[in-house]
Amino acid sequence: MKKIECYIQPYNLDKVAETLAVEGVLGMSVTEVKGFGVERGFTRGEDVKPGEYRFHPKMKVEMVVPESDVARIVDAITASLKSNQLGEGKIFVLPVDEAVRTRTNQRGEDAIR
Repeated sequence: MKKIECYIQPYNLDKVAETLAVEGVLGMSVTEVKGFGVERGFTRGEDVKPGEYRFHPKMKVEMVVPESDVARIVDAITASLKSNQLGEGKIFVLPVDEAVRTRTNQRGEDAIR
């Protein structure tokens, strides 16, 4: 199993959620976060002093999926966000050692289906 974390622009949340539903993702968590990437929160042409940065609102979308689905889901998310704009988003894929559905004590992939 793998955990996919996406950091996206707030206005892209519906598009990403719809894409994930089409791809068969059964559950996800969404959190409002603030942050910045390599641009340190500034746009081109702005006067930026050393050590200065600005946080921007982002959405963090997380899901745990079977390892066999990761490439397809990541490709679908990437395709849905394709605007080639700075700050469009980042996707991280992390290992998940175990999952447990507390109600039934199902474990592993059975717990995420």
